[in-house]
Amino acid sequence: MLEKCRNAQERWGGVSDIIDQWLEQRQRLISTLFSLSDCQIGEELNTQLTLFCDLMMDYVSSGHFEVYEQLLREGSDYADGSVEQVQDIFPKIQPTTDSALDFNDQYGTFDAPTLREIRDFTEDLSRLGETLEDRFELEDQLIEVLHTAHNPAIAASGA
Repeated sequence: MLEKCRNAQERWGGVSDIIDQWLEQRQRLISTLFSLSDCQIGEELNTQLTLFCDLMMDYVSSGHFEVYEQLLREGSDYADGSVEQVQDIFPKIQPTTDSALDFNDQYGTFDAPTLREIRDFTEDLSRLGETLEDRFELEDQLIEVLHTAHNPAIAASGA
C-alpha cells in the first residue's frame, strides 16, 4: 500500500498543489495505519488511534470537498469527455467513505478496551486497510482520467 502511494506521488507529484498535499496526506495516513500494529494497548494506542482517525477524516474530507471538485472542474473546463468516463467511479468510492466514518465513530476513542474489543478492533482495522487500499486505487483512476485525458503531453507520455 505504501509503495502504491509512493508511485502515485511520483506519477502526479508537482502537477497540482492540491493533489500534492492530498497525496502527502495519504502517505501520512498509511504510515500511521501501519504504526498502529506496533502500539502498546493503553494510552499509546489511544493516542495513535486518535491521530489516525483525525488523519483519515481529513483525507476523506479533502478528497470529497477539494480534490474531486478540482478534478471535475478541470475535466468540465476541457469538455473532453473525461467527466463522463469517471461517473461510475464515484459510487464505488462512497462505501469506502462510509467505512471510514463508521470506523472513526467506533474507534475514535478507544479507552480501556476489553479483549473482545481488541479482537474486533484488529479485524476492523484489517478490513479498513483493505477498504482504504481499494479507495486509493479508485482515486488514482480519477486522477488518471480527469487530470491526464485533456493534457496531450501527459497522456502521450503515459504518466
